[in-house]
Amino acid sequence: MYISRMPLNTARYAAKQLIASPYRLHAAVEKSFPPGAVRSGDGGRILWRLDFSRDGDSTWLYVVSPERPDFTHIVEQAGWPTHAEWEVKDYEPLITHIAKGQEWAFRLRANPARQVYVDKGRRFNHAVVGKVMGHVTADYQLSWLEKHSERNGFVLLSSSDESHGPSCLVSQRRKEQFDHGGSKVTLVTAQFDGQLRVTDAQAFQRCLRQGIGRAKSFGCGLLTVAPIR
Repeated sequence: MYISRMPLNTARYAAKQLIASPYRLHAAVEKSFPPGAVRSGDGGRILWRLDFSRDGDSTWLYVVSPERPDFTHIVEQAGWPTHAEWEVKDYEPLITHIAKGQEWAFRLRANPARQVYVDKGRRFNHAVVGKVMGHVTADYQLSWLEKHSERNGFVLLSSSDESHGPSCLVSQRRKEQFDHGGSKVTLVTAQFDGQLRVTDAQAFQRCLRQGIGRAKSFGCGLLTVAPIR
């Protein structure tokens, strides 16, 4: 597995188009690999995520993939062609180093959603039963992550003030809409930044390779870790 990143030049119109459309960016990421490249398998799949700086001055595209990407076409459209640079690192040393009990800082952009079995709205709406609906409040989104952490081999660390629950910030909560195959797709997304402890090394390694939750083709599910500072 490889982990890569490249900056996007948000002053360019093509970059703005990519950022505004998860479907377009998905297509651009796919074209970073030749037709015969491995895109998904037991060893991992292609995952990507956009990271925005707090001041809005920089936007980075992160990609995790079974094979090494070539971002030349994205640089030409949405980067700095005279400085066609991106970073690619071998991800395997970090993944294979994962062990139970380790603590990491993490970032995840996800599509916190659930399948509706019972409509709990003020007015019953039969049309929503059976559909996948996004969680729209920060509390429900955080509860979604806590639930998914169990099956993915980690637990969220608590904040220093126990009354405030897990040490995890839910930000950049938004509803994204774009056209796909002649229909409109709506995603509710959120970014999670916090600290975790590994409880099952094998499950967490799989999580780093395969992602978490739905809408992985559209920029959701990629969890990355860094040492806690």
